[in-house]
Amino acid sequence: MTVPVLETERLILRGHRLADFPAYAAMWADPVFMRHMGPPRSEEESWGRFLRNEGMWSLVGYGLWAVEEKASGAFVGDCGFMWNRRELPIDCGDLPEVGWTFAAAVHGKGVGSEASRAAIAWADKRLDMPKTWCLIAESNQVSQRLAARMGYRESARVTHLDRPALVLTRERP
Repeated sequence: MTVPVLETERLILRGHRLADFPAYAAMWADPVFMRHMGPPRSEEESWGRFLRNEGMWSLVGYGLWAVEEKASGAFVGDCGFMWNRRELPIDCGDLPEVGWTFAAAVHGKGVGSEASRAAIAWADKRLDMPKTWCLIAESNQVSQRLAARMGYRESARVTHLDRPALVLTRERP
């Protein structure tokens, strides 16, 4: 499947490119970026995640988009939907999990809201699913506020990778 391209006022959401990997690996190695997700990732761990992004589109018809700033052409993060097969004490079934990760340099600049709005609008039109969900660290208040702005509401509290987390869900309109 070809990854669809979405455009917003300031961003392009597109498939990942090999040229994105250095910025992607740097993002996942950044302790500030990783503060809610665990220890910084090695280049090897980041490579596996990077490959998963592209493979998800081929296998399930959705995935994460690379998020590029139009003005600079810089890779600033990713956003979209995943099928992670997480081991959680609740069953989210085969429902798509929304996710977003953005480099610390763009935090607080509205990039997360802009990219997430575009990705969720795409899913509402293209994915025949009754709802989507997300998993957010209990400590990540910023991401929880973004999820709330996108219409996600708390459904459960869980422990994931030895950390308290929230499962939030959103009904498809």
